[in-house]
Amino acid sequence: MLRRRNQKSKPWIVQLSALSTSWKSFGPISGCQNMPPQQSHSRQSPARQSIWGDVGGLHRTLDGHTKLWLSLDLETAGIESGLAIYALRTYEEWDSHPQSVSVADQPILLRKLADGPKGFPDHLAKGADRCLGGLRVVELSRVIAAPVAGKTLAAHGADVLWVPSPGLPDQPPLDREFARGKRTVRLDINKPSDKAKLLELLRTADVFIQGYRPGSLAARGLSPTELAAANPRLIIANLSAFGPDGPWSGRRGFDSLVQTCSGMNVSEAQHCGAGEPAMPMPCQALDHGAGFLLASGISAALYRRATEGGSCIVDVSLAGVMKYLRSLGQYPGKSGFEISDADKNLQWEEHLFEKRMTGFGPMKYLKHSAVIEDLEPGWDVMPKPLGSDKPEWLT
Repeated sequence: MLRRRNQKSKPWIVQLSALSTSWKSFGPISGCQNMPPQQSHSRQSPARQSIWGDVGGLHRTLDGHTKLWLSLDLETAGIESGLAIYALRTYEEWDSHPQSVSVADQPILLRKLADGPKGFPDHLAKGADRCLGGLRVVELSRVIAAPVAGKTLAAHGADVLWVPSPGLPDQPPLDREFARGKRTVRLDINKPSDKAKLLELLRTADVFIQGYRPGSLAARGLSPTELAAANPRLIIANLSAFGPDGPWSGRRGFDSLVQTCSGMNVSEAQHCGAGEPAMPMPCQALDHGAGFLLASGISAALYRRATEGGSCIVDVSLAGVMKYLRSLGQYPGKSGFEISDADKNLQWEEHLFEKRMTGFGPMKYLKHSAVIEDLEPGWDVMPKPLGSDKPEWLT
């Protein structure tokens, strides 16, 4: 639970509750791992007493114990324990943070990785009815931003192989949405045989989309340098929470957490004026924006490869997208919060939809929004259970 001690006090306090029988599970965060609950508070040294005196520290409750934290202290302790946890900040607090300073002003970073041949590979379809016909894309991701990028490329004709980890649970509502236009295979890159299959695909791929934090794949022998050595024409597209630079570059994170730590939630609450300390965006705007921007960056990298040759790296981060969206400005006051027809069932025009049979049954969905002269983007491959396909290219 997140609350203020009083209206004038600036620090946030985070309250965690646990049954006394399971209090030890909070040990790595609280520093009380080896102390019985009834002794933990009294045995703290003066140096470790909360600055809030009797308000802070560990307190007995009817269902166990409660510890009050300053949010920045909890953020630090949680991250040191391997959690994805971030304190609520204002825009002003985020702007002064070292990670904010490290985030680039432009949401798409494109840089050359290695020299290689220019032009178009032979497997790209000539005379295709879509501009990316025959493009080979390997997507190693889960939800939501990186899958949006792969789905966008698929709408323009790319052959996208989505490789979700078999160690992560299926999420049927999201899987049905983001598997549209893709074939899916299950590969566990921690297994030598599956890693070899992935590398075999990447040797003849055009694009590699990956949504894991910086350094994660490099630790498994899949660094950009190693991949470029195996395929000097490969475009590596990275989606991360905070980008490739700065003290938080290697940290985990997702849309809602970046909204929280970057000031966006506080700003939304201030504009809404409902008296709440924070308000999330009505959608995962950073995720979806990042996915479309990553697809745009990949398109730019494909052009550079065709005209200059070589391998490129494209980086898009959720924090970078937040910075870009914020730079566009914000409507004053409650504009956007008071929509008279928000609760009405709007009648959408039927020509905006398609109906197709999928591996999950009939599906009605919005068509791809992009329009290209003389070409009609869309998805030929319909969603089916993850792992239904073979790790091989169509052409």
